[in-house]
Amino acid sequence: MEIFIQNLFNALQWGSFYALIALGYTLVYGVLLLINFAHGDIFMVGAYIAFFVSSLLLGDLLGVFNLPGWAALALTVPLTMLLTAGVGVTLERIAYRPLRRKGAHRLYVVITALMCGLILENGNLALLGASRRKLPDMVDKVVYTFGSVSVTNLKVWVIVAAFLVFFLLQFIVTRTRIGMAMRAVAWDKFALPLMGIPLDSIIVFTFVLGSGFAGLAGLLFAMSYPILDPYMGAMVGWKAFIAAVVGGIGDIRGAFIGGFLLAFIEIMVAAFLPSTFRDLFAFTILLMILWQRPTGLFGVAKTTKI
Repeated sequence: MEIFIQNLFNALQWGSFYALIALGYTLVYGVLLLINFAHGDIFMVGAYIAFFVSSLLLGDLLGVFNLPGWAALALTVPLTMLLTAGVGVTLERIAYRPLRRKGAHRLYVVITALMCGLILENGNLALLGASRRKLPDMVDKVVYTFGSVSVTNLKVWVIVAAFLVFFLLQFIVTRTRIGMAMRAVAWDKFALPLMGIPLDSIIVFTFVLGSGFAGLAGLLFAMSYPILDPYMGAMVGWKAFIAAVVGGIGDIRGAFIGGFLLAFIEIMVAAFLPSTFRDLFAFTILLMILWQRPTGLFGVAKTTKI
């Protein structure tokens, strides 16, 4: 039982990373019906932004500031989310908006998203090199032990942050005017301008939310596993996308639960079987779920009026 509880905490931590990234996928898809395949690389960019911001605030970079760790962390979190959101908005403005205004087929938009992800990866590689970087320590790691179960303070923060983000996003989408506008875009984006609602502003806000959460995930991931490399977002991003699809892409609750479901399967397989079976069993089980429910756990089939 203690082994199960220990692995459950590990699954909650990894599920938090998947869930934060999957929320960005499902937000953009729910509003634009666009699968932003560059989102995993925005997560990577967020981790690197956290590295440079924290290094600057701690005095490791340029030596301008020399803040204590807790103050550096308090500033790194909003700055990382804000700057990463800027990256997402820039992609939307430069790559996606021109295609949307020209009425390009959805396939071309998906190909453009894949291209943007490759540009972020290889641009990082060209600018910063292939050497891995380590996020500076901003807080001391504290281990809480309950019998043979050990939990660090970072693990608790990651889990709590994921749940807070989920409840905040749920509140924004269901209880605010801009959330109502986001749902209206998903329902009929052509009638929205006739009602006086600025379509582009709602889309930009969607990218701000999704990319900001990806930046937060990148920061938390870098704090938990401090080694950064330009391709760190590729596999994590794909797995988060799969989690969003299994949960029901376009549904916030489904993306959140899908992230934890994928992490739970991965961790439990790795705990009781050789780790080489982890992805095989995880994706096989998720494929079986999609066989039974093609729209995902919480997805609903949409009908199109002709």
